[in-house]
Amino acid sequence: MIQTVTAPAPAPLYVELARSLEQLIEQGTLRPGHRLPSVRRMSLQRVVSISTVLQAYTLLENRGWIEARPQSGYYVRPRLPTHTPEPRMARPMAKPSYVGVKDLTAEVLSLAVDPKYVPLGAACPDHSLFPTKKLARILAAVGRNDPALLGRYAMSLAYDPLAREIARRYLQAGCPLAHDELVVTIGCTEAINLSLRAVTKPGDAVAIETPAYFGFLEAIQSLGLRAIEVPTDPRTGMCLEATRDALANNDVKAVIVMPSYSNPLGSCMPDEKKARFYQLLTEFDVPAIEDDVYGDLHFGERRPKPLKAWDTDGRVILCSSFGKTLAPSLRVGWCAPGRYLERVRRLKFTNTLGTPVVLQKTVSDFLRNGGYDHHLRSIRRAYHHQLHLFAQAILRHFPAGTRLSRPEGGFVLWVEMPAGVDTLRLHREALKHHINTAPGPLFSVKDRYRNCLRMNCGVLWTETTEAAVRTLGELAKRQL
Repeated sequence: MIQTVTAPAPAPLYVELARSLEQLIEQGTLRPGHRLPSVRRMSLQRVVSISTVLQAYTLLENRGWIEARPQSGYYVRPRLPTHTPEPRMARPMAKPSYVGVKDLTAEVLSLAVDPKYVPLGAACPDHSLFPTKKLARILAAVGRNDPALLGRYAMSLAYDPLAREIARRYLQAGCPLAHDELVVTIGCTEAINLSLRAVTKPGDAVAIETPAYFGFLEAIQSLGLRAIEVPTDPRTGMCLEATRDALANNDVKAVIVMPSYSNPLGSCMPDEKKARFYQLLTEFDVPAIEDDVYGDLHFGERRPKPLKAWDTDGRVILCSSFGKTLAPSLRVGWCAPGRYLERVRRLKFTNTLGTPVVLQKTVSDFLRNGGYDHHLRSIRRAYHHQLHLFAQAILRHFPAGTRLSRPEGGFVLWVEMPAGVDTLRLHREALKHHINTAPGPLFSVKDRYRNCLRMNCGVLWTETTEAAVRTLGELAKRQL
């Protein structure tokens, strides 16, 4: 008996159209940033209905190939290289260690604002990416309409309308917060410092990711604390097994963590892993200080939930600011201290009394009337595009064997070069070419990562920027 083979049903027309466009993107015919034909024009070109084109574009958008820009159309979305190996995860530390003073940190930060240097070191975005003119108008109006604000001390711990706006935004992100339990701080840096002081005393041990943001290391050093570095996966964040070992074998008093687009790796902890991470905290009865400063800079459809969303007993202290998204120089941050609210309030009062209400009201008015969500969409597109440009240039110009992180948010890249490259020496040589970098040893207690550096992709991509990346690559190759 002869069996007949049933031919597979043809794919729907919109799927075929999406596949053909995918091929054009993969082949480089349609490059990142290129605008696709309008829905109507594509309908005429391919002789299909408008609904078929809309279905194809929606499918491509869901798969991450293209993005829709309001009142502008559909554009090819930048994609970080997927064939390049990612940086390797570090080995665990045996025991906590005091942090040494790093004069290089101050140098990297001071050169970040020196116009003579290409600022590839400090994670400072270009000022043109922020709505500075609109903020300036709002700030002027606040001072003009209520000049008495300039003559009063900021004794309150939070300007109520601003606290409500912050709480509303976190509710949309799946993290309910009580607005009257927020402490508005002078940037996220003060929030982190107040949180550390609230849960530790000199000599205590604090667990941190590695590589770690050097601002955390500076805070730990200034408070006389010890740090134990926990290996961190460049894609999914802090290693749970290594975290358990660190908590089980050391008297750790707090964990500092950046679950959403950590600095410098750009890793983002999945929700399931956040839930398990929180279980570890409760098992060992340890508080966590969460830095969420990059949370709003996601490239996907949804903002990742902060670790605080799993907090049922107030042990997670959530810290963030508008420094990376809206206005770095206004220095408006916040802290949701949970069970440590009263301690943080007292420390805030003794530290700076309060955060200037003029600045809080300016940010609050912008959040209500300035189109913050529209601005976020714009700045996320800019960061995503620049990450793509930097990644491609690094792969072109840096030594063979270079590994690169693949963040899905934020604007920093972690670059791991072959073992023969010394980024401290590279930094000194780059300064002669007026290029400021952030060498890997800045991000570790024990001066690890000598062959790594963090790249600030918030600087605008220009011929000067590309020349700087090319020069860094040439200097690194000479070392080999």
